[in-house]
Amino acid sequence: MLDMLNNEFIPFQTVTIRPHWGQFCINEFPCILLCIAGYWVSRSADFEFHEFFIWPSLFLTIYLFFQIVYMARIEYVLTSEQLITLHGVLSHSTDYIELYRVIDYQQHQSLPQQLFGLKTITIYSGDRNNPKLNMIGIKARLDIIGEIRKRVEFNKKRKGIYEITNRS
Repeated sequence: MLDMLNNEFIPFQTVTIRPHWGQFCINEFPCILLCIAGYWVSRSADFEFHEFFIWPSLFLTIYLFFQIVYMARIEYVLTSEQLITLHGVLSHSTDYIELYRVIDYQQHQSLPQQLFGLKTITIYSGDRNNPKLNMIGIKARLDIIGEIRKRVEFNKKRKGIYEITNRS
């Protein structure tokens, strides 16, 4: 691919990744259960003041709505030179990590994530603002770390950056 403005070769396509909705279910499972239980008690229980259980359930519903909108607004954009994170509901934030600054990667799957076929990818970088980025709710079958690694190595070679380690 040829960048028309700078007339330079860009070897990678931009990839956009969003968390899977299953991650919302994993993160908010206790709140979802409390919300359902509160509505059930307020409707079907037969004791004094049972109708007051509707209020905590309404507040939990508002909280869950905010959380699902927040999760839907998270977007990870992997360009040839940067990993860009877009997030936020009321205020929108954009964080940038230059790929040549990436130091290490880690992949983790909790038991609920394994059941949903999801994973969390952690990127460690030399960036002052974002030394650690957790990419949550990524589909397990996607080889995101392999794709990031290729781009990191390409950018380090292009910029002439070599890693020197002192291991004893």
